Amino acid sequence: MTRKKLVKSSHPILKKEIAPVTEFDENLSLLLKDLEDTLYAEEAAAICAPQINVNQRVALIDMEMDGLLQLINPVVQSQSDEMITDLEGSITLPNTFGEVNRSKMIVIQSSDVNGNQVELTAYDDVARMILHMIDHLNGILFTEKANRLLNEDEVEAYFENE
Repeated sequence: MTRKKLVKSSHPILKKEIAPVTEFDENLSLLLKDLEDTLYAEEAAAICAPQINVNQRVALIDMEMDGLLQLINPVVQSQSDEMITDLEGSITLPNTFGEVNRSKMIVIQSSDVNGNQVELTAYDDVARMILHMIDHLNGILFTEKANRLLNEDEVEAYFENE
């Protein structure tokens, strides 16, 4: 269990659909620990396996006080038509931010570390992060969905107005 090196934005794994997890074993637990160590070392909000060059449909989201949300083979079951627009970035695309429209509410099905199916309903920022991670697992970067990319001055102004 260690901090892993992040892939660069041009790495081919970021543009491919990632393989589902089929073995719920010690290797999966080790991958989750490596992702956790890397997430915290990078001071990120979320991370997925392809960002450390691993072809497995696994992602982690830091829910702060509620701990880590583990997403293994996540699939969107439904999502609201109501959209929210907010700023997104990615640890594999440093200093790049864009405004992205995402559904305000989603229902997903995922597996836990033992392979049990779990259903989760998420709203607002949590829904946004889950959809962002699922896009990563499908080989889609947020820059492909952004209404517009922001320059440094626009990003600073955005955060000053929050």
